[in-house]
Amino acid sequence: MTVTATHTPASSFELDDDHRELSEVCRAFVEREVMPLVPAAEREGTFPVELWPKLAAAGLLGLGHPEEHGGTGGGVLALAILSEALAHASGGVAITPLVSAYMAAPHLASFGTPEQRRRFLEPVLRGEAVAAIAVTESGAGSDVAGLRTRAAPDGEDWLLSGAKMFITNAGLADVLVVAARTEDGADRHRGITTFIVDGGAPGLSLGAPLQKMGWHASDTREIVLDEVRVGSDRILGEPGRAFQQIMQCFEAERVSLAGMGVGLAQAALDDAVRYARDRNAFGAPISRRQAISHRLGEMATEVAAARLLTYQAAERCDSGHPEAATTVAMAKLLASRVANTVVDGAVQIFGGMGFMEETRVAMHYRDARILRIGGGTDEVQLEILAKRMGL
Repeated sequence: MTVTATHTPASSFELDDDHRELSEVCRAFVEREVMPLVPAAEREGTFPVELWPKLAAAGLLGLGHPEEHGGTGGGVLALAILSEALAHASGGVAITPLVSAYMAAPHLASFGTPEQRRRFLEPVLRGEAVAAIAVTESGAGSDVAGLRTRAAPDGEDWLLSGAKMFITNAGLADVLVVAARTEDGADRHRGITTFIVDGGAPGLSLGAPLQKMGWHASDTREIVLDEVRVGSDRILGEPGRAFQQIMQCFEAERVSLAGMGVGLAQAALDDAVRYARDRNAFGAPISRRQAISHRLGEMATEVAAARLLTYQAAERCDSGHPEAATTVAMAKLLASRVANTVVDGAVQIFGGMGFMEETRVAMHYRDARILRIGGGTDEVQLEILAKRMGL
């Protein structure tokens, strides 16, 4: 489907008709196509590849991307809605297409040449290729400017050497956006350049899939680059300015992760409400116990607050609001924390059954924790807020 560029007024906090329709489309797609595949994906630790063409056909890989390159219009609010719907099913399944189409591909869309977009972006939006972004290193996670991977000039080419850690989609990626230092200087934030690297490039090797606490259905690995040769035509954007490019793309990524937090929390809340109505103890459904019903009311309030702030942050990104960065940091912080507190409450309501792998809340409990780390930790968001408050 195509979503128009209209935005929800920040004062209304209600989705307009286009975004409400998109939400319904996303929920129906997830219920029909994604939910049935989650148990096997979690058990086998693999993303269901049959989803790629279905996501593309539904227009769910192209939201916010240029229509001339296969995008389907919309903006960051549309991305938040999609992220929420996908995470309602599974964080591990959700993060795979979100990284490909909305965390790696935006670098190609925003900074790529027409030829780079045609060659690398369009196949990703068609579901024919998978993208990954390789910035994080073992010693440079939140500190992006501290990365040590280097790119040395060699005639008309560049040789990339170094290692990247915790790279989502590494084992699936046909194309990687790799950040490397191309010059040294007193300003650590300059001298970093992004390159487009083929997934099977000579000198590129992958570690075994990392055994994670959560997101079991996603592929996460170490990447090692041993003098990987790339041409100058693979430089993405302006040489030496990749730090600024990465920061520019971070806002939409953080809104997407906030949307995931909302979706995961809503799923845990939904399951807890159903269980409380069905579970009998002491002669009545436990939903009639004030300790349970009041906790569910608190959980519903927390989810609603996180959703409203996430939607407002997305709308402010779309409208160019001067306080967009502030609201994004708040949304990422709040939604990630709400996901953790709500799913913890859901496990408590389930009692012993919440500790069993046969329940979805056990999966959501594992998946929630990474949201307070990935895409900028809680501490990074608080630092952003402190600086914007003049502290």
